[in-house]
Amino acid sequence: MPTSNKALLFGLIFIAVALAGFAAYLWIALHWSYSEGERAGFMQKLSHKGWLCKTWEGELSLVALPGAAPEKFYFSVRDEAIAQQINAAVGQRTALTYEQHKGLPTSCFGETEYFVTAVKVVK
Repeated sequence: MPTSNKALLFGLIFIAVALAGFAAYLWIALHWSYSEGERAGFMQKLSHKGWLCKTWEGELSLVALPGAAPEKFYFSVRDEAIAQQINAAVGQRTALTYEQHKGLPTSCFGETEYFVTAVKVVK
């Protein structure tokens, strides 16, 4: 086999292995959560935003003590059904169950590393 063909074959194999490695990393980052938890507060907003990759991005106002300045919890939502539940709960006290996914390479998956997996309105 001529040298140029060997170099081309090596280059194609290298690219294929790099793409497979990136795909494996992306799958792990999306399916393995760094942490899980629940946050409760008043649902401030939820918006569908982005130029190319539209994602649901929200804001929950956490109030620890009456009169204290509220802390904001920013989150992303991947599931359309959960986004609709959150939209219905805007302005109400809610509890969000979330997973934290670190190391996502782009904001096409969400602008934050916190992804809401469940929502319930707290009476």
